[in-house]
This record gives sequence, structure tokens and C-alpha cells, in this order.
Amino acid sequence: MQNANIRYLFHLLRNALIGILLLLAAPKANAQQTNLNMLDHDAKPYYFGITLAANQSYFKLEHSPAFLATDSIMIAEPMKTMGFNLGLLANARLTEHFDLRFNPQLVFASKNLYYRDTYPKPQDTEKKIESILLSFPVQIKFKSDRIGNMRVYTIGGLKYDYDLSSNARLRRADDLVKIRKGDYGYELGAGFEFYFESFIFSPEFKISNGFGNVHVKDPNLRYSNVVDKLQSRMIVFSIHLEG
Repeated sequence: MQNANIRYLFHLLRNALIGILLLLAAPKANAQQTNLNMLDHDAKPYYFGITLAANQSYFKLEHSPAFLATDSIMIAEPMKTMGFNLGLLANARLTEHFDLRFNPQLVFASKNLYYRDTYPKPQDTEKKIESILLSFPVQIKFKSDRIGNMRVYTIGGLKYDYDLSSNARLRRADDLVKIRKGDYGYELGAGFEFYFESFIFSPEFKISNGFGNVHVKDPNLRYSNVVDKLQSRMIVFSIHLEG
């Protein structure tokens, strides 16, 4: 299942890269006669857009001392799953090559955990930890000079995530793994901007990782007791449509 998710994500990336290469390789009779689209766009102090994205998310897991002390749970490890993002984009021009970008998103993700039990009977258990995140990333964007109707850019910045479906306050059976509502982290990525007559098409690939430990420790919860730390990890392929 994990390998299938990885293949799917890289299938999206591969198709986007193929499209980019085809656009770059498109024959031009005379480079000087190429029509440059949206010439006034680069001088805009700000502009807006929308974001559609696919994500692969998982936890970086560190075991607690109780994991080594117990013989009822032999394996506890993270699983990688697919999700999607919907967002808005606001871009402010700082200099010719630097922009400030705010890209709030609604993120649907699942960061599941896999356990192998030996008690009360041998079995495999998957704990589904589904998240609906409000993500607020602020990024610095460094962009290259324009090459015809295309340019390359990189991004780096910080984010704050708020989990609308957090179960941190629930009190249920001992099979619960509690997750905090808030998390913060960093984002790094790169992309391309393709200028069309009335909009900009921007495929982008980035990593979006959390700094904090989102696990709410509770020694009374069986599946939580063997986990010390959970940190969010996400790989995102985005399409930005900008005006």
C-alpha cells in the first residue's frame, strides 16, 4: 500500500515534468518573434490565485521506553497515505526577484499507524488518524529572470497548522492515539511559472514538515504508551492558477 501511494505521487510529478519539457521543447521559428504574454504582470505590487494539490503524509515516529519493555506490541510504525489540498494564494512583490507569498490551505490528510499485537491474540492493527488541517504558510519566493513565457522559482518559509479533527480531548477506549490540535513547521520547494494570455500556470513540488511533537502522551492508552514522539511529514505536488 505504501509503495502504491509513492508510485501515485511520483506519477503525478512525472506527468507534470513531461508537460513542462514538452512546453520547453516546443519549436519556435524565431525567438525574437515570440509573443510575450502578460507583460504588465511582473510590475504588479500584488496578485491572487487558487491552489489545487495532492499530498502524501505520514508521521516520523519515535518509540517510548515502554515499547522495549512490553511484549504485547511487537511493531509500531507509520504508514504513508494520500490526500489533497485546496487553497488560496496571495503574492506581494518585494523586489525584482523576491516575493512574499501567503498560501492558506484546507488540507485533507491521513497519517496512519501500523501495529502488530501479540496479546490478547496475534493480529495486525491499523490506527487511522485522519486530519482536516487549516494550514497557514508564509513563504519567501525567489524567482529567476523570465525566459520567454516561463520562469523558475524556489520557495522557503514557515507554517502553522490547526487540526479541526484533533482527538486530543476525547476519552474513549484504550486503543486511542491522541493528536494535538496545533503544529508548526517549515516548507521548502521549487516550481515553474508558465505565462498564458490571461493566467499563470504554476506546477510546484515541496516538502512540508512539522517541528513539534503532536502526540499527546497518555500511559493509560495501550497504543499511545509505546509512542514517544510523532512529527508530521508531508510531500506536496501543487498546481497554482494565478491572475
